[in-house]
Amino acid sequence: MPDSKRYLRPEVTSRIRRLELTARRVVEGFLSGMHRSPYSGQSIEFLQHRQYTAGDEIRHIDWKVYARQDRLHIKQYEEETNLRLTLLVDRSGSMAYGEGESNKFDYASSLSASLAYLALRQKDAVSLYAFDDAVHRSIASRSNQHQLSRLLTVLESLGTDGRTDLLHVAKEVAQSIPRRGLVVLFSDLLGVDRLVEGLRVLRQRGHDVAIFHVLHDHELDFEFSGATRFEGLETESFLNCNPRALREGYLEALTEFLEQTRKACGRLSIEYMAVRTSDPLDAVLAKFLATRQSMPKMKR
Repeated sequence: MPDSKRYLRPEVTSRIRRLELTARRVVEGFLSGMHRSPYSGQSIEFLQHRQYTAGDEIRHIDWKVYARQDRLHIKQYEEETNLRLTLLVDRSGSMAYGEGESNKFDYASSLSASLAYLALRQKDAVSLYAFDDAVHRSIASRSNQHQLSRLLTVLESLGTDGRTDLLHVAKEVAQSIPRRGLVVLFSDLLGVDRLVEGLRVLRQRGHDVAIFHVLHDHELDFEFSGATRFEGLETESFLNCNPRALREGYLEALTEFLEQTRKACGRLSIEYMAVRTSDPLDAVLAKFLATRQSMPKMKR
C-alpha cells in the first residue's frame, strides 16, 4: 500500500479538509467552470455510450447494449463528463533541486496530490501524466474512490531525470484526452523546450490550462555567499564562482524570464501562478480556488 502521508501529510490533509468548505461554495466554478450540477447523481441527462475499460463501475454498464452487441459499454451522463482534471507533473532533472519538503519535485507532487484529493472528493475525474521529454508514466482518468491511491503510487515511484520537451508531451497528452477539461501543469519551467508551442497545442484543443510555476527559494532569491560550485541538473555543465558577483545579473535575467512567461500565459488565456517551495500548500490552493471563482466560465 502506498504511504499517502508522504504527499498528503496529516497536517496538510487537515488544512485541506477545511478547504472543502470553500470548494463547496465555488463548486460550479471550481477548476474549469464546466459543472452544470455540483453533485454526482443530480443530473440524469444521458450523453453517450463508451466502451467499458478495466476500473469502470459495473453499475454503469448498459446490459441492453451488451445483449445486442455482445460488448460491454458504459452509459455516460452529463455530470460524469462535465469536468476532467488532468495533472501534468514535471519529473525532469531540474526538479530534483532542494532538500526535504523544499524539494521541487516533492512539492509539485504534494500540490498535485492535494488538488486531486479535492477534485476526487467532489466526484470529478482525475488523470495524471508524469513527464520529461516524453510522458514517463500515466494514470487514466477516473473518479472512483481508488484513484487517489493510484496517483500516489505513481508519484511515489518516480525519480527525476532528463530534459523537458513540452511540445512533444503536449501533443502526446492532447491525443490521450477524449474531451476538453482542465489541464494543470506543475513545473519549474527550467530547460523546458518549446514551452509556448506546447501550451498552445493544449489551448487549441479547447482545454482550460493552468500552471503552477514551482521554484525553490534559492532560485528566486539567490542568497548564496562564498565560493560556490553550480552544477547543471539536466546537463553536465558546472561553474565555480563567487555568487555575489553574479547575483544582480542573475536576478535581472530571472525577472525577465518570469515576466515573459507570465505574458505568454496571458496571451493564451492560461492561469499562471508562481509558487515557492516554502509556500504553505493550503494557502496556494486557497488562492487558486479564489482565482478560479473570479474567472469567467469557459464556454461549452
